[in-house]
Formats: sequence, C-alpha cells, structure tokens
Amino acid sequence: DVTYAHSLLAASTCSRCGPGYKTPLDAMKGPREEIVYLPCIYRNTDIQKPDYLATVDVNPQSPNFCKVIHRLPMPNLKDELHHSGWNACSSCYDDPSKRRNRLILPSLISSRIYVVDVGTDPRAPRLHKVHLIEPIDLFWKCGLANPHTSHCLGSGQIMISTMGDPSGNGKGGFVLLDGETFEVIGNWEQPGEAAPFGYDFWYQPRHNVMISTEWGAPKALGNGFNPADVRAGHYGQRLHVWDWTTHKRIQILDLGEEGAIPLEIRFLHNPAAAEGFVGCALQSTVFRFYKTPKGNWAAEKVIHIPGKKVKGWALPEIHSFTHVLFAIGLITDILISLDDRFLYFSNWLHGDIRQYDITDRRNPRMVGQVFLAGSILKDGPVKVLEDKELDSQPAPRIIKGKRVQGGPQMLQLSLDGKRLYVTTSLYSAWDKQFYPDLVKEGSVMMQIDVDTDKGGLKLNENFLVDFGAEPDGPALAHELRYPGGDCTSDIWL
Repeated sequence: DVTYAHSLLAASTCSRCGPGYKTPLDAMKGPREEIVYLPCIYRNTDIQKPDYLATVDVNPQSPNFCKVIHRLPMPNLKDELHHSGWNACSSCYDDPSKRRNRLILPSLISSRIYVVDVGTDPRAPRLHKVHLIEPIDLFWKCGLANPHTSHCLGSGQIMISTMGDPSGNGKGGFVLLDGETFEVIGNWEQPGEAAPFGYDFWYQPRHNVMISTEWGAPKALGNGFNPADVRAGHYGQRLHVWDWTTHKRIQILDLGEEGAIPLEIRFLHNPAAAEGFVGCALQSTVFRFYKTPKGNWAAEKVIHIPGKKVKGWALPEIHSFTHVLFAIGLITDILISLDDRFLYFSNWLHGDIRQYDITDRRNPRMVGQVFLAGSILKDGPVKVLEDKELDSQPAPRIIKGKRVQGGPQMLQLSLDGKRLYVTTSLYSAWDKQFYPDLVKEGSVMMQIDVDTDKGGLKLNENFLVDFGAEPDGPALAHELRYPGGDCTSDIWL
C-alpha cells in the first residue's frame, strides 16, 4: 500500500509542482487506474445502515480485482451521498504546497458534507479529523442546502453548488470552504444573485466564466418524480452564466422544453476553449453552449434521442408530458475525453451508453453504442410499438451470472480514454420508482472497452462489481473517482 501511495504521488506531481497534471494531454499519459472510490447509498432501501465510501480494486493484475477492498461508513443515516470532489486538483498544479489527499463528500438530502482522508492510506480511506460540515453551517452562513457538485479552485478553496434553501425550495447558490480547515467561508455568489435552481457547474477562468445548470426543487424531487411538478415549474430548463471575477450572474440561457432538466455540464478540457456540452434529461437532448463573437454566450441543440412508442410502460404519466405513449431515454451523465475528441453519455431508461465523435463541435457523430440494461428489454413488461432507431428490443444483460438491473448511469473514463466505467444507480428515490428491482438487488459497476481510433464500445464480460452482495445488503453505488484525478473532477487554468 505504501508503494502504491508513493507511485501515485510520483505520477501526479513533480519536485516543483502541485497536484494533478500540467495539461489535459499530460493527464492522458498518467498511470492506469488501480483503485476507484464510489459512494454507496442505503437511503430508500429497507436497510437501516449509513451510506459508505467503497474502495474498489480495478487492477487486472491484482488478486482483489473487481472486489470492494474497503468500506468507510458515514456516522449518520440517510445522507444520500451522491457526487464527490477534491481538496486540490490540476487547478492547483502550479502550487507545490498543495496535495490531493482529501475527498469531499456532500450529502444531497441531509446537507452534511464529509471530508475523507485518502492520503494517509489510499486503499483504506478514513474520516478526516475535521470530517464533518454540519447542515446548520450551510443553513445559517449561506442560506443554502442540498449540496451537489464539488470543485477545487486554483485559490486553494473548495466550491460546492447547491440545489435548495433550508426549506426545500430551489436555490442555486455556491458554498465556499477553506481548503485547509474545511470551514464554511460563506457564499461564492454575490448577495441576491443565487439562481432559482441549481445542480452542476464548470468554470473556465481564461474566459472569466462559470456556467451552472438546474435540476429541480429538492422537496419536489426528494421522494420521486411527478411530471406535474415539471408543469408547475418545479424543475429547471436554464443555464446560468456567471462572471468568474465578480461572482455575479450575467446571462441566462433558457433552453426551452427541449432542454428541460439540464444536468451535467462539461466545458472542453482545453482551458482556452470557449464551448462545451450539457446533457438535458427529460427530452433526451444534448446542447452545445459557446461564446459568440460578440462576447456573450449562446446554446444550440446538437443531439436528440427520439422517444420510443410503447405500451405496458409502468409510469404512463411520465410520457404524458413527453407527448403521449413515448418512453424517453433520460440522459443522465455525460463526459468528454481529455483530448476533447469524444463525448459519452448514458440513457438511463433506454439502457444504452453512446459515444460521439465531437471533432466537429456543431455536428457530433455517433461512433459507438452499447446496451447494458434499461426499461425496454425484450423480456420485460414494456413492448415497443414504434422505434426510430432499433429493429428489435435489446436483450437483458447478464454478466458472470448476474442480471443487470436498472440502467447505465454514472460514467468515468480512464485517463487514456480506453476504459469506460459505469454504475447503474441514479438517485435512490428515482431508483425505487423506476427500477424497484435495482433497489432490491443492488447496483453493479461495469467496464466498457473503448475503441479510441475509429470509435466503438464493447462490454468487458470479465469485469463486474456486484453491490448486491455487500455485507450489509444490496447497496446503490453512484459516482466514480480515481485517486489521481479524472476527466470530471479536474479543471485546468
């Protein structure tokens, strides 16, 4: 373990450098991933145990390959761990005093924020001595709640987006933490500047910009999805453009109904780039956002996944919003390879992952697709009556004797772009509503082999991490993180 820690440190730093890599292309030459961290959730299951951080061995040469080698339980119940971030990343590369050794774990529902020490022993994380930021700190100091995305800043501070206020209404603000003491400093945004809804964000300092997205009001989505809440205005459809220097909201991009529920947002990794992509869940679209010659920002739809006309859909009221009898794909996670050549996203309800060549930024071209599960399987209750893409319904996916429940959701790409990891849980309340068998049997982690030459995706049939076999019972595994950073955690300045 000590050898591994030293090799990790040597790979990600130099004698005069901070954490991460100098450029995204340098990161592509980094070492192969050996372990992965991911939160496992018990909220909305029948198991009264705390959520925990799992450490999984993904080194094919290891005797523990595909095994959970460590579990770090949180000290509270029903937190709903969700996404994670770092105390320091490639944005601090020029600061040799910084080390990537603390993982930040915001709790989406309880509003607690945990700090995990992954530096002392990367294979056995432990709670940091100042391990907990209480909800009351977010409530009283910031007027915010329901923290989501955590990004480290070049200043050494940590910035976390929020989805709500302490009463469960939508409020898209940002909490600043001290990167050394982890105390709440206050709001990043100026007073009165918070957005109506929040979710994800990405910043690009060379263009003095940060852009944030919208999911919905926490008390509307907290216990499940009701399309009436969309019609009532409790879900978002806008991108918010912020001045990175003044912390003021300077522009709102309304994506319209086609862009309802814009979730994960990704600038291109090249820090000089003034464009990126955002996945919009409800109508299964991807928008490209970009800086115009006038200096303001705009967005255009570049991908749309058509719905499928079905019968036997378990939740008919959902497609009543999406124009009668149509099962939506529900794009949930999206990421971009470190060389800005490929874009990947998951269709959680249709059950597939897609790979697009984005060399022509305005005209993405699909070059890979793989079905891993989903709600339209040929042996399931849903019958597809009309499909603009497939000739037949996909078969269920069985790996090492385990039938995959749910649909492909969170994604993480290896630094070299050749391996794509995927888990199947979206959010416990929606898991329970859309895929009750997923909650009963637990989620899985899979690995896809990627053709980085011509494009193409193929399931690795020899890889499976079954979170249905966990010691305390089936768990819902979510976002994936590598100890040395990855394409969804690191931002270059």
